[in-house]
Amino acid sequence: MSYIRFDKEQLINLEYSLPRELLRSNRAGAYASTTIINCNTRKYHGLLVTPQPGVDDDNHVLLSSFDETVIQHNAEFNLAIHKFEGDIYNPKGHKYIRNFTTDPIPKLTYRVGGVVLTKEILLAKNDDRSIIKYTLVEAHSPTRLRFRPLLAFRSVHSLSRSNVYADTRFEQIRNGIKIRLYNGYTPLLMQFSKKAEYTHVPDWYYNFEYIREKMRGYEAVEDLFAPGFFEMDIKKGESVYFSAGLEEINPTRLPKLFATEVNSRIPRNSFEACLQNSAQQYVVRRGDRTELLAGFPWFGRRGRDTFIALPGLMLTTGDEKTFTDVVDTMVADMNGPLFPNAGHGSKTIYNSADAPLWFFWALQKYSAYKGSVLATWKKYGTVMKSILNAFRAGTEFNIHMTVNGLLYAGEKGNSVTWMDAFIEGEPLLPRIGLPVEINALWYNAIMFALECAGKAKDSKFEKEWEPIARMIPEAFTKTFWDDRKAYLADVVNGDDKDWSVRPNMVFAASLDYSPLDEEKRKRLLDVVRSELLTIRGLRTLSPKDPVYHSVYAGNQASRDKACYQGTAWPWLLGHFAEAYLKIHGRSAIHEIEKLYNGFQDSITEHGIGSVSELFDGDPPHKPGGAISMAWSVAEILRMGALLTTYKSKFKVKEVAV
Repeated sequence: MSYIRFDKEQLINLEYSLPRELLRSNRAGAYASTTIINCNTRKYHGLLVTPQPGVDDDNHVLLSSFDETVIQHNAEFNLAIHKFEGDIYNPKGHKYIRNFTTDPIPKLTYRVGGVVLTKEILLAKNDDRSIIKYTLVEAHSPTRLRFRPLLAFRSVHSLSRSNVYADTRFEQIRNGIKIRLYNGYTPLLMQFSKKAEYTHVPDWYYNFEYIREKMRGYEAVEDLFAPGFFEMDIKKGESVYFSAGLEEINPTRLPKLFATEVNSRIPRNSFEACLQNSAQQYVVRRGDRTELLAGFPWFGRRGRDTFIALPGLMLTTGDEKTFTDVVDTMVADMNGPLFPNAGHGSKTIYNSADAPLWFFWALQKYSAYKGSVLATWKKYGTVMKSILNAFRAGTEFNIHMTVNGLLYAGEKGNSVTWMDAFIEGEPLLPRIGLPVEINALWYNAIMFALECAGKAKDSKFEKEWEPIARMIPEAFTKTFWDDRKAYLADVVNGDDKDWSVRPNMVFAASLDYSPLDEEKRKRLLDVVRSELLTIRGLRTLSPKDPVYHSVYAGNQASRDKACYQGTAWPWLLGHFAEAYLKIHGRSAIHEIEKLYNGFQDSITEHGIGSVSELFDGDPPHKPGGAISMAWSVAEILRMGALLTTYKSKFKVKEVAV
């Protein structure tokens, strides 16, 4: 039995099935995404979504949907489902679905009278190609299938409308057709594993409505183009393969290619396997460049997210090569001491003060994985030194070291920490001054560099930086700690101290080198546990705060307001777990394992088999944001690895949850 499965009652209940989404991406940067009943609810959904270098190199939806109709005795049964403007669903093919499984790939089973048809969908690993396998499991009469593709040919961030500019012509190819609606696009090639009759009747279908976009306050209605339809007979026990790709393929290869792709998948037969399967999906390889996407369906590469996610995604799964390939690509794209925070080429933004410090942390975890810091210093020591020296001297965004060794960052109109939401063009939380996590990371970076330099006998570096390292713990404690409150200020700027209870203080307890003594770390963790800890992550603000806003819903301004004012983020749990296990040891294992195992429920709620970007801060902790987020998956994986380490250390064989 599949680890993740849904039955008929769940699938025909649209309130249950439509919020649950599928995702598959590949190393070429393409993806396929829809809901578990194949009804698109986002402009980002599509069966083939690929980068288009001839347009803007961003992702574009080529094949939006692929509708199937079963024909018997001249009676037609349409298996598709679409939402149209005005709360209209047509057709309502979901009523024929009997079950859904995911191991190893998504599989829907339909029953129409005496007909049982299965549909399996996959995206090729290294090729911009979606393949759908249809199998007629049961039929008591001659059966015919009709397929109607619905095309978009537009950016994932926009919507299409009927127009006179679309090129409705097609070219016949082996067992299919080739079509390109607009200049600049790569043609879409649709082929079957056996000969299909194609009827060209170009037409527009109007007013598809995407309910997730409507809920998010965006335009939500579009028109899709149907070039025509394919028909073929199918026999009981027969399988037919459909391919939508950017290059022509020999149709006879499709069955073997499909089987090879399926066999290469990590089975989704357990919680851990689902996380490991999801961990692969953020990697994009183009030529000699390897990058991590921050999340799906709308995020691209982000420097901060890359370094936070790398250890959990790659080292817990043993993929050392991808780890170093990604780091090397990021280093090649540096601008002075800063890493790209978003964008590529001339559109690259470098406004992240913490990304360079997370770079040190990622290398720190890599060195522990390798069991040596010497090789790390040899390869990346020059980069590490350049970052520290530039931050000390002062660089963009007013990042500079103060006289007591702490790190100042930020300037008006910018947001350089991870809490970077903007409302009407202004940062929600500017956090200008001395952000607590920036300074915890700064101290950890210096100490790790000194550890590396010590092993490498780099006495010049040690002599230069040891005095700075020695004065930071006292300055950090004096600046951020309040003994009566028993926690750390979030941001300090001169005499102004922000005592909002936020999760940023947790890094002062989780990092390998902490500027705090053990007693203070224990006390701040008690506050974090009491006010911020939920089953789905750490809240970004205490519920006791008057501006606490925990529900992530509504238009962009409303969502951004909640983003860092109360929503819970899973990625923060990795650092809470690490800090809590360090302080409490054996007695912490039960609680951390309970949090870890609790995510088994979450991977069937939003992005199937993955972990969402964030959750509402209050029960029932509804998921929101991206359906699959790299650092969420990474830190849950790292929690699992930490538990394994601590259970082995204390010889704990089993913990009841």
